[in-house]
Amino acid sequence: MEKSTAISFNEVGEISSPVTEKRSTERGTMDAKTIKWIIVNALATVTIVYVNKTIFSDPAFRQCQLSFVAFHFAITWITLHVASRPIIGAFAPAKTSAIGILPLTIAMGANVVLMNLSLAHSSVVFYQIVRILLTPLTALMNLFIYGSKIPFLAAMALLPACAGVGVVSYLEAVSKSKSTSNSTSMLGVIFAFTGVAVSALYTVWVSAYYRKLKISSSQLLLNQMPLGGLILAVSSYYTDKYPVWGEITREQWLMIGTSGLCATLINVSQFYIITHAGPVSSTVVGHLKTVLVIGLGWIVKREVVGVESAFGVGLAVLGIMGYSYALYLEQNHVGK
Repeated sequence: MEKSTAISFNEVGEISSPVTEKRSTERGTMDAKTIKWIIVNALATVTIVYVNKTIFSDPAFRQCQLSFVAFHFAITWITLHVASRPIIGAFAPAKTSAIGILPLTIAMGANVVLMNLSLAHSSVVFYQIVRILLTPLTALMNLFIYGSKIPFLAAMALLPACAGVGVVSYLEAVSKSKSTSNSTSMLGVIFAFTGVAVSALYTVWVSAYYRKLKISSSQLLLNQMPLGGLILAVSSYYTDKYPVWGEITREQWLMIGTSGLCATLINVSQFYIITHAGPVSSTVVGHLKTVLVIGLGWIVKREVVGVESAFGVGLAVLGIMGYSYALYLEQNHVGK
């Protein structure tokens, strides 16, 4: 994988962890404040997945995908804009050409919309486990597009990760025949795998644009948000089916507000974790959130977890953790 920074905007409105970050050290520090932000980040991430699942399960909101993502883009832009102000000074804003980053911005919007559609038509467990495929797909795209290779041990670790996703996907297909309300539909499968493919392409492009424009990932994201939000807002007028606003209950407005609040907390906490705990700790936090979301998904479904399901999830999570550890060993070896 490339060693350049690559922060991307994922399906829950979160700035994803980069491979490296200039302001963070390899190991980082783990003080009490950092631990608090890690807890905030984990809780907000788990919460937003289930809040968004609840929102999209309502037929009135299921066809409002573009406008909902535009709302999250606006929240993210406000967060980054405030963080870039001199009084906070997390980073300095930098201007780029809107036309120059248009392809990247479109890919970013498609990435988030497809993953939200997957969440609307899938079980939470399937939705989350498929996201693990983002890592091997990104590695493959980097290999074929830029000739960028990853360590042998890291490549081997991706095999069980992919196998685990395959096991869970098969079991979800079988459970669909039982017609449970939380099962994954064929649309959910299509949206999930298409979304991961677009996410991988977007992640690779972020790295390329970062090198080309010579700006930080946060600066790049700050430039993308207004353009992406505008494109989605205009497009939503033609594609979305808006609910009857007067019929939206107070509880539904609370859910929407909670989703926006969680997105803000995730963005702020993730930036702090990356810059203070270091990239390795940030990656481990990401794995922890995957386990939490999947575990709660089983609890919410109120079903007995089969040995096959537990094996598939365990295989996928251990594989992706092994991949991260292999990269960590390689970076330490190169740095010596």
